[in-house]
Amino acid sequence: MSDTKTLGDELPKEMARVRALLPLYREIGPGGFFALSMMNNDLDRAARAMADGDIVEMIRVYQSLKEYSA
Repeated sequence: MSDTKTLGDELPKEMARVRALLPLYREIGPGGFFALSMMNNDLDRAARAMADGDIVEMIRVYQSLKEYSA
């Protein structure tokens, strides 16, 4: 079995990881609002890119999602 990772496998994992961060940013209160807005926007972009099969946008948003941390 190969350890090859594909964008089609990794993007949904990254989306799930970022979704798990959302409650942490909500707990911050008003200070977390900007980050929450950006995260939700990127999650929407990722879902759209996957639905459209837009590989270039999938790569862009994958890189963006990877930057979020707790």
